[in-house]
Amino acid sequence: MKRVGKSKLFMNNLLNLDTLFLNFTNMKTLNAFLCFLLFALMISRVPGYGQDSLLCVGYYWSEDEANRKMKEFAATWNDRESWEKRAAIIKEGIVKGMKLDQMPDIKGNFNARITNTRELDGYIVENIRIESFPGFYITGNIYRPAWSKGKNAAILCPHGHLKDKRLKEDVQYRSAVLARMGAVVFAYDMVGHGDSHQVDSHEIPIAMLLQTWNSKRVLEYLLLRPDVDSQRIGMTGGSGGATQTFLLAAIDDRIAASVPCVQVSAHFFGGCICESGMPIHKSAHHQTNNVEIAALCAPRPMLVISNGNDYTRNTPRVEYPYIQRVYALYDAEHRVENVHFPAERHDYGYSKRAVMYNFFAHHLKLNSDRVSWTPTVNEDFVTILPPEELRVYTEDNPMPEDALMGNQAIMDYLNLK
Repeated sequence: MKRVGKSKLFMNNLLNLDTLFLNFTNMKTLNAFLCFLLFALMISRVPGYGQDSLLCVGYYWSEDEANRKMKEFAATWNDRESWEKRAAIIKEGIVKGMKLDQMPDIKGNFNARITNTRELDGYIVENIRIESFPGFYITGNIYRPAWSKGKNAAILCPHGHLKDKRLKEDVQYRSAVLARMGAVVFAYDMVGHGDSHQVDSHEIPIAMLLQTWNSKRVLEYLLLRPDVDSQRIGMTGGSGGATQTFLLAAIDDRIAASVPCVQVSAHFFGGCICESGMPIHKSAHHQTNNVEIAALCAPRPMLVISNGNDYTRNTPRVEYPYIQRVYALYDAEHRVENVHFPAERHDYGYSKRAVMYNFFAHHLKLNSDRVSWTPTVNEDFVTILPPEELRVYTEDNPMPEDALMGNQAIMDYLNLK
């Protein structure tokens, strides 16, 4: 596909504008459209964005174009050796494209602070803050089994684009169920959401870098905990949280199993600056998409969840067969799955969580007998806590005095080139 400038790219993404306006009685549709407009304005201010931009934004290809592109990608490799050469190029494109290779060399030094520990029905919930890099903090909650005294599996739980999403019911449900089954779960804030308000807003130009770096630091923190088995690390999130899931799994083999929910698409590259605001899909010598990035997880277990009402509607026919072919190179077809919900929409609802529970129970050796089945996983034991109980920063636990405040202070500290 030819490179497109800002104006043409913007118009390409508004081809269905008439349909959007017809649906503006739906507040979610209106909010999504307004978010897209804001994103378009933000990326137009990113240095280098223009006619020769390497960014692949939003609906960068049509469904037909994406289907053809997947066939072109498949023609570039025919065995494990040729795929791994391509995989190395894609991985390098991710690391250099989001400037991960320019981040400070930090080991340990998490300065973790855990507060407000509560024991509920078979699981414990704690509020936690850890240091991502000097002056920048990751905020979230730890959910862990109340019954286990040994080493447990651990699961990273990033979330998608919704105000205070970490505090919402669906994140609490999946974190609590996994904890009761025997996992230490770290549910953490997206940059600019929840308690992560050191940035001016989520639309900081390096949001993708900050979020992926935060995920890496969460992983490293979990690996150092005495109650975590380093060989049983999982990761799952929906929508923008799924983007984080397949990005970290692609570049870090310490993620042993992953479940990206409603986000792996051949034609949609992410509608937020944290997903497509840095050039990870394209360089002067390569082009890829999120399907190939997700396939970098091979041969580690991965469950791709999709539905019929968003950009993952073609997953069983386009995206999943490509990923299966990659897994076949490792004789690992049995380690990758797709569960498709053709009558459902873009969410991480109960039906999607239920298949995720079974997947992690098998691959991370969780104790599924710790929850009841009537006939599938019963979440009724979960206590939904009010947002104020899950917040990290309170009057008694304020933000650290050394916190970097504002986009400019953060970017000046990192001094990215």
